[in-house]
Amino acid sequence: MRQSPPHTPAPSGRAAVIAASVAGGIGMATAMGFGRFSFTPILPGMMADLGLTPAEAGVIAAANFAGYLAGAVLASLGWAEGRERRLALLALAATAALLIAMGLGTGGASGVLVFSVIRFLAGLSSAFAMIFMSGIVLGVGLRHGSHRVASFHFGGVGLGIALSSLIVYVLALTGAGWRADWFAGGVFAVLATLLVARLLPKASAGQGQAKPPEPRLLWSRPLTVMTLTYGLFGFGYVVSATFIVAMARDGGNGPGVEFLTWFVTGIAAALSVHVWRAAVPRIGLVGAYAAGMLVEAVGLVLAVVLSGGIAPIIGGLLLGATFIMITAFGLEIGRKLAPESPRRALASLTAAFGVGQIVGPAVGGTLAAETGGYGLPTLIAAGVLVIAAVVTMLNARAIRLAAGV
Repeated sequence: MRQSPPHTPAPSGRAAVIAASVAGGIGMATAMGFGRFSFTPILPGMMADLGLTPAEAGVIAAANFAGYLAGAVLASLGWAEGRERRLALLALAATAALLIAMGLGTGGASGVLVFSVIRFLAGLSSAFAMIFMSGIVLGVGLRHGSHRVASFHFGGVGLGIALSSLIVYVLALTGAGWRADWFAGGVFAVLATLLVARLLPKASAGQGQAKPPEPRLLWSRPLTVMTLTYGLFGFGYVVSATFIVAMARDGGNGPGVEFLTWFVTGIAAALSVHVWRAAVPRIGLVGAYAAGMLVEAVGLVLAVVLSGGIAPIIGGLLLGATFIMITAFGLEIGRKLAPESPRRALASLTAAFGVGQIVGPAVGGTLAAETGGYGLPTLIAAGVLVIAAVVTMLNARAIRLAAGV
């Protein structure tokens, strides 16, 4: 009798894979594409209307990443066992409310403080949503042997980025200001939360909710290296991810270039995991992780050295083509390095990433304010990415052996 291929889901399994993929993609589009990254295309309008300086914008962005770090640390504790689905949905609902709250803010020192508090809470929510949804959705992919689940799940971030940039551009054409951008994102998040609530699997492991707590992480050298490089990646990517649209505006480009810069970033990000996955059989998961950081570093350098409207667009293209893939592959490697404690591994990597994200915009915004441009902080970010790639490759063999990749 002919046997079915070992990794072909049964019909019920196929339905579970589709539901988890769609739920993960929409959820990540909401929590990350809108909850985190819509700040980037909206920021130039806020800076112009409220008189925010690059340093103040950096503080607000850093507050978001501080919340992300706090959420990652809290998620690593045992209190969430059996509550992952409920917490993920609550985090999405909170994201919707906080997007709307951003549209109600004002300028001045008190306004910066209020914006920072809101973005801190948004970071907390996005970390909860990312970690708890990833545990559920990626677990479905692992059980059914489907890499496509991860591609759809993390690709949702790129789709959210592209959609948020499109919304900002269309609203600008109608004469609406930055407040409408936040309100529109909030409406999207409400609708998305309702849809995810219908599709997200009921249990994170396909079992009942009573599960023993995960054991503590065993900190091997490969896991330590991955955590370190993941944190360096967080610093390296975030300067561009926060300020690239502002860079496009500072270059004297029109709103069309600002839109294309972030839209291209999102489309490239949506496809990046699927495209890079095709390279894994040749260069390996660890090789792709390191190569992505080098490609991203090249994009940052080109965004500085090239002139005209093409510079931020190329920078955005190479940023989008890499940063979601690096995020996804880094978490995948981390899970495999700690198979007994996958959620703790996700949370620890995310915490390291969060530290890099806090430092990045604060340093980048301060340097931009002092130098009058984003060139120096962008080049520093590129250098950090190169260091992370080199450290990874020096330890690649040990990581591959420990993770079995």
